[in-house]
Parts: sequence; structure tokens; C-alpha cells
Amino acid sequence: MRILLVEDSRALRLENERVLIKVGYEVICAEDGESALQLARERQPDLILLDLLLPKMSGLEVLEYLKSNPGTAHIPVVVLSALYGKNRDKLMAVGAEDYLEKNSLMVNGQNLLPKVLEDVICRINRKRGIAFASVPTSH
Repeated sequence: MRILLVEDSRALRLENERVLIKVGYEVICAEDGESALQLARERQPDLILLDLLLPKMSGLEVLEYLKSNPGTAHIPVVVLSALYGKNRDKLMAVGAEDYLEKNSLMVNGQNLLPKVLEDVICRINRKRGIAFASVPTSH
């Protein structure tokens, strides 16, 4: 499964990339909204993890573009943000599959993104009627 990880913080991007690769995902990284759109069009990832606060284009602008473009509208987008979940309803209405707060993904120094993502992908797949076989497990 190919994931496009869109994160402007180098430290967070590298940490999330590391843990996702460790459990078996193929990870493509972008550090701003413009490169995220280009990579989404060119590489057609299976899932996009999208930060909201990005240079060049906001995560919301990226999400709106992705969902309005026939070439990328089918790609599920999960928003990862440090902003409190008050944006969740607006993002879901625009087309995000889920909204995860970054601070809930680190517990006792352990990055829980792969485990949380496993659950999110299973929910997305159930909604789309797809088998779960392509989901790496973090066990």
C-alpha cells in the first residue's frame, strides 16, 4: 500500500515515514501543498495523510482540490493535524475520510500512527467493500 505523507515539519515527517515503512507501507513524502498535489496526480497513492498547516497551500485547499479533481477524487485522505478537532466536521464535509490529532499519536514516546492507521484503513475498506488483505499490521 502506497501512502503519500504530507507534512512540513521535517522531524515529524521523518519519524512518521520511518514507522510506516517499518510496518510495510510504501511512503512518498511531500512538505508543502503544491508538491502534495503533484505527487498525488503522478503517483496515485492508495492513501494520503495530510497536515493542515502547510506552506504554499493549506491542507484544506489541498483537500478541496483533490476531491474536486476526477484524477484524485478517489484517493482517501486522512487529515493529521495539531489543531483541535473543531475542524473535523468541516474537513469531513469536504471529503476527508478521517481526522486524527497529532498529539494523540504519541504515547509514552511510542508512535501509534501505524496502529491507528490500520484501524482507519479497515474502516475505509469496509465502507468501500474492499478486503483488508493489503493492510500491513503493526504487530
